[in-house]
Amino acid sequence: MKLSCAIIDDEPLAVELMESYARKPPFLELRASFGSGVAACETLREHPVDLLFCDIQMPGLNGMELSRMLPEETRVIFTTAFSQYAVEGFRVRAIDYLLKPVSYADFLGAANKALEWFEMKRRAEGNAPAGECRPQSIFVKTEYRLQQIELDRIDYIEGLKDYVKIHVDNEPHPVLSLMSLKSLEEQLPADRFVRIHRSYIIQPSKMQAIERNRVVFGKEYLPISGNYRQPFYEFLASHSLLF
Repeated sequence: MKLSCAIIDDEPLAVELMESYARKPPFLELRASFGSGVAACETLREHPVDLLFCDIQMPGLNGMELSRMLPEETRVIFTTAFSQYAVEGFRVRAIDYLLKPVSYADFLGAANKALEWFEMKRRAEGNAPAGECRPQSIFVKTEYRLQQIELDRIDYIEGLKDYVKIHVDNEPHPVLSLMSLKSLEEQLPADRFVRIHRSYIIQPSKMQAIERNRVVFGKEYLPISGNYRQPFYEFLASHSLLF
């Protein structure tokens, strides 16, 4: 598998170093280098790459701001001299971050992490045309690693501001991931999962009962809010779960 990549840094020597690194791994294909986020923005939006090695502190448009403007398919590895940016990088779904000065060993480790992410994503989505091969699992980032979760094991998902809690069969604790409920909802097959509240997405085939506008999962009672009540019951009817 080949990953197309680009480099952004306002320090010419840093760009030169990262270019030399990017040309070494056989799975990386260097497409472009830029000296600022402003110079890169339009090009990368029109011609996206798989992976972007991006400095954070840049004049005009910093790396964090730029990353939010890029297409969803582009993943980012940040380079920075300041470790406090790691948490913010996690919030914009960065694959990794590298502290300057960047060694080739650290660069290669982050690049391999990106390769693993893309390979797992491809396996999850499948290579066959839509309708022939349906994803059976999702990958979520938790505790600085990607965790595979089988869709069949998900009971419900709870949104907590910037986090989600994924409640899985026979697990004592939910899987915690730093992402929005909306972004996770977009990854889930719409014919298996349905939203019942601004804070809850459920897999109806796993629920035990519906009681007084609440969905029952074992000892947990999840509210069905007014805005989602009709779509929820329409979902049940269309999937022969309501008689």
